[in-house]
Amino acid sequence: MLYQDFYSSPLGEIRLLADEEGLCGLYFVGQKYELRGFDKEEIACQSTSLLEAGKNWLDAYFSGQNLPAVSLSIYGTDFQKRVWEELRLIPAGESLTYGQLADRLSCKSAQAIGGAVGKNPLSLIIPCHRILGADGSLTGYAGGLERKSWLLEHERRS
Repeated sequence: MLYQDFYSSPLGEIRLLADEEGLCGLYFVGQKYELRGFDKEEIACQSTSLLEAGKNWLDAYFSGQNLPAVSLSIYGTDFQKRVWEELRLIPAGESLTYGQLADRLSCKSAQAIGGAVGKNPLSLIIPCHRILGADGSLTGYAGGLERKSWLLEHERRS
């Protein structure tokens, strides 16, 4: 069973999903790949302590405060999980290109990295917005490039 709740952010409504172990989804409502992999699951519209912890994390993120710990329950392939774990190591206010991320993971395909980055189910917590095109351009953010730009600027100011 999955549980969901919503959060009103400066960038629009965010859907949070949790199972019994931790947060497993954090999506801007309407974004590409929203609920991918969870579309056949029974989802209860009921807040839980894990969802409340996710909302507290979002409060801290958007207000530029220190981020509290939050339990995660990450669904994905082993390759995707490796990519997503590496994303979590990129400090706020910094960025990498898809190629640099591929080099860090000894992966020969920046496109494969891009596919995994794009399917990240925990936007913001797993900071896929910190990945840029080879020339430093804003590319490939499932939540939209305007949001990506806002997030990167927010992190530089915080």
